[in-house]
Amino acid sequence: MQWISDVSVGDWLRDRVEDDWSIHHFVPRGYEAYARIFHPARVRSLPDRTMPELDEWMGMPQAEQSRLMELFTEDETTWAATAEAFGTTMHALAQWQRLVKTPTDADWNTRIAPDGREFTSPDEGGMPTSTLAAIAAQLVPHTTTPDAGFVAVWEGWGGLVGALGEGTARAWIEATDNPAHEHVLKQSFRDRFNNPFRKAKWQPGILSDEISKGTRLSLPDRDHVLFSAAPAAFADQDWVLDAPWRDRPAEEHGSEPWAQHPSILWPADRAWVMVSEIDYDSTIVAGSRALIQAICADAALEALPISEGADLNWDADTVNR
Repeated sequence: MQWISDVSVGDWLRDRVEDDWSIHHFVPRGYEAYARIFHPARVRSLPDRTMPELDEWMGMPQAEQSRLMELFTEDETTWAATAEAFGTTMHALAQWQRLVKTPTDADWNTRIAPDGREFTSPDEGGMPTSTLAAIAAQLVPHTTTPDAGFVAVWEGWGGLVGALGEGTARAWIEATDNPAHEHVLKQSFRDRFNNPFRKAKWQPGILSDEISKGTRLSLPDRDHVLFSAAPAAFADQDWVLDAPWRDRPAEEHGSEPWAQHPSILWPADRAWVMVSEIDYDSTIVAGSRALIQAICADAALEALPISEGADLNWDADTVNR
């Protein structure tokens, strides 16, 4: 994988997206078929009792909270299983807040089903490495260039690129029992408002300064850093080890190797394109009818075909209104 400064290889995307709010604001038109791949949700349960609401939980003694924490079970779950728990209908244009029967102005991120289980919404703009690997395994047989392609990563992910400003750099706090060290640590934090004439300084990001200051692939409402990459690489969950945007600064402070998955992935022959938009709780693949059928039939994925021009906005779920 290599950074690409000449972003013209992505110009074709700009020519095939629209300034509307259908999927084609982010996903190119002109493909034979489209699939929506639903990001996994989470479900928690307690044996023999309903999950406590937030107010009930906050009112519990600490000892009771600790006892219940030991009894919690948490697992991935599907949108279809969620719909079954809430008595709603799973379909290709389903929206999470409708699926879990969210009242007006209530929090849809975490909802308790009639059977007492607690369902937490899927990640927006993010999916597990296992989901990406399963998608890539289906994508690879449907291109003539599995070892040549391109990755666009949205520039706005925290800490990815450097920037000019105050307080934009990430910081790691080390726990310590040493009073002297703690005093120095506290002294190292400064209130920038006490020095309003301080000049903005360059704050480095995960990517090099050259890449951070380089040209972006600019698409409607989103600017991306562009890389060359073999689509086949993403079928291996260890692809992060070769990613130039791997979060090495975090690793230096004890984190496991990690990199944000591609926002857009396509092969050199443009046989298909995968778009994982930051505000979507699902990933869209556009390609041949055979590819879409294979994705939707894969037991490792929860996916349904959608039509060209489909609407995935928050109020698009008319079935579960």
